[in-house]
Amino acid sequence: MLAFFSGLGLGLSLIIAIGAQNAYVLRQGIRREHVLAVVIICALSDAVLIVAGVAGLGFVIERMPWLVVVAQWLGAAFLLAYGLLAARRALRGSDAGLHTEAGSRPQPDVRLAPVALTVLALTWLNPHVYLDTVLMLGSIAATHGDARWVFAAGAVCASILWFTALGYGARHLGRWLDTPRAWRILDGAIAVIMIAIAVSLVVQAVSG
Repeated sequence: MLAFFSGLGLGLSLIIAIGAQNAYVLRQGIRREHVLAVVIICALSDAVLIVAGVAGLGFVIERMPWLVVVAQWLGAAFLLAYGLLAARRALRGSDAGLHTEAGSRPQPDVRLAPVALTVLALTWLNPHVYLDTVLMLGSIAATHGDARWVFAAGAVCASILWFTALGYGARHLGRWLDTPRAWRILDGAIAVIMIAIAVSLVVQAVSG
């Protein structure tokens, strides 16, 4: 059980920090748009990465660091594009606030495919997910010897708990975001987060 709770604690510490993925999950949760799908994609992606790290994929990343550099450039490009779209929404405004009343449902014209592709990109084009989830978590799991898979189970549970709480807990914020102005502020904050992370990835890639 010690290994399980160690994995749970480390998993939570790695994913709770506000980042591009969490910001997107928060936004979808508030809008109540395909929340279950977003939560499942995030949790399953984390599970795959955690298992890969425990199974030894971190060794491959250590021997092929250029993979992380590629992820940095691709991730920066995607985050910059998404951040600019969020900034445009913040400047122009939208009718998002009209759909956040208690008991409301997702807008009928919001399709699952673009939402799923966006959350997949935010997850798999994030180089930190390979450094933290695969390399670091995998290395720490190895210190638990035969209990490393129990450690991995704890980390997977942490991911499931966090994304479920974030996605479904965010809907309670809708009552404070029922005006276009409030949504413009939220989109502005998301734009700042996305663009700042994009810039940091470029700096990391250039500095080597």
